[in-house]
Amino acid sequence: MAKKLNIAIIGYGGMGSWHVNLLMKMKEIKLCGIWDIDPIRREEASLKGIFVYSSQQELLEDHNVEAVTIATPNDSHLPISLAVMKAGKHVICEKPVALNSDEVLQMIQCSKEMGVLFTVHQNRRWDEDFLIIKQLYEQQTMGKVFHIESRVHGSRGIPSDWRNQKQHGGGMVLDWGVHLLDQMMRMLGNKKPLSVFAQLTHVTNEAVDDGFRAYFQFEEDLTFFVEVGTSNFISLPRWYIQGENGSAVVHDWNKNGEIVMVSDWEKRDAVPVVTAAGLTKTMAPRTDETVKKYPLPEVTADIQDFYRNIFSCVHEGAQPLIRQEEVLEVMYIMEAIFQSAKENRVVYINERIEK
Repeated sequence: MAKKLNIAIIGYGGMGSWHVNLLMKMKEIKLCGIWDIDPIRREEASLKGIFVYSSQQELLEDHNVEAVTIATPNDSHLPISLAVMKAGKHVICEKPVALNSDEVLQMIQCSKEMGVLFTVHQNRRWDEDFLIIKQLYEQQTMGKVFHIESRVHGSRGIPSDWRNQKQHGGGMVLDWGVHLLDQMMRMLGNKKPLSVFAQLTHVTNEAVDDGFRAYFQFEEDLTFFVEVGTSNFISLPRWYIQGENGSAVVHDWNKNGEIVMVSDWEKRDAVPVVTAAGLTKTMAPRTDETVKKYPLPEVTADIQDFYRNIFSCVHEGAQPLIRQEEVLEVMYIMEAIFQSAKENRVVYINERIEK
């Protein structure tokens, strides 16, 4: 029989059940069972035919379990991860992996001491809207890129669960910022942010941030704007990218959008636009014969590749797709955002990341 990776899940809430459903479809994985402190969730899993451990300790003592996916609230990631690794098992932890960089460093140190894999489920690396923009940036489709905007908007505020509670690691920087910042860093490759200026919003929640705006300066005059909002009844584009020869927009997760590029640099004259109070030639649109519209490139992704990589790491000696230093890097950036917002100033972060 083909070798399988034996995985158990701790936490059977929204993401925990998502992991279970994904793993049960994969031929490379055997789901050993789940544990959750909530008896209602344990009963739900049992009714679906999923084995339910009687305690977290029973799961840790199961010698058949090779790896554990942790899908619990953020503040519990550190103690559970340490317990799992000290039991000699590999850890796949949901994001954000911890509440601060000191906790991340503890996890990394424990993984080294125990000789086990420790990685994070940064699943948004497989979002196809992100992969489209990443391709446009890497291929310099519109010439040298000088500005990128990445945002997610909702209009319901923060869900009334652990996400709106500071002690459980709530707030949008930790909940959604961790995704968008990870995408930013993976898109830009070796480039590191020189500085950030950030603002947090508290429209519907005083305890934690219900949104934020962060403006990053990179080398070579590249700027990157990241925004998360939960009180936006008209959503702005998911992505907007500007190059010397054109711009591109991705409006939503359904990948609606377009590329617009210059087709004729010689014809620079424009017909002035008349407004109620005057006219402007500077802001007049280009004529149709000087620009051309193109569809966005088609990309495909398979989130199962994340767990296929975990299988390869454990049984074939492969390297993890989500590396520990990348996780730590994003945590440093989130801490810089909090510092910038608190002190209302630009924070220089490249030196800390490079350490």
